[in-house]
Amino acid sequence: MIKIKTAEEIEKLREGGRKLAAILDSLKKEAKPGFATIDLDKLAEKLILDAGGKPAFKGYKTAGDKNPFSGTVCISINDEVVHAPPSSRELRKGDIVGLDIGMKYKNLFTDMAETVSIGSPDPVGEKLIKVTKEALELAISIVHPGVRTGDIGEAVQNFIEAYGFGVVRQLVGHGVGYEVHEDPQIPNWGRSGEGATLKENMVIAIEPMVTEGNYELYLAKDGWTWKTKDGSRAAHFEHTMVVTKNGAEILTSK
Repeated sequence: MIKIKTAEEIEKLREGGRKLAAILDSLKKEAKPGFATIDLDKLAEKLILDAGGKPAFKGYKTAGDKNPFSGTVCISINDEVVHAPPSSRELRKGDIVGLDIGMKYKNLFTDMAETVSIGSPDPVGEKLIKVTKEALELAISIVHPGVRTGDIGEAVQNFIEAYGFGVVRQLVGHGVGYEVHEDPQIPNWGRSGEGATLKENMVIAIEPMVTEGNYELYLAKDGWTWKTKDGSRAAHFEHTMVVTKNGAEILTSK
């Protein structure tokens, strides 16, 4: 069931989203060679608690998960697409790193992600990050009451594939607010005219996940990390937004 948020709830999400965007900015500044992902995760948790929120991902578990998620941030490196738990491994120069973070603030959830390069990226890595970010911007520009999720998916897929990159099929965007994941699902592929219809005051998270090579993935032994089957690198961008009568208002921005 798709849940419509009230004006009061949207204002709380707006406040929480601004705080979350500032926290992610702080994490990006610390993402340097030699910095362990667990230390980045500890910083994220401290910043969220200091902001009056709670980590949305820590302890997260669905019916099919054997173990709850161990960290505050998903820190996915190179061929890891999403959901890699923090660990003692250190970031290295040349890595492409996805930072996916969520926060519960005043009992409402926001969710966002960005991909950064550790040091100067190689030309293909730079292009991968740029195209993924632009795919999210394209999707946001389409959002409007009456638009269907298939309209967004087809536009994003066509844009990404025009550059020769792959569009992840096994993971999708989603509604957000009362829970980390709500209806509707928002794939980054599809056919125009199909899928759920967006309505005013729906809160959604759109998140293109793009691979340098083939889009097929597998789930690693840790039960959380999704990796590319061919070992190619991946990028991921995400914003939480509210559907307004005039389009989309990004909530996870400063």
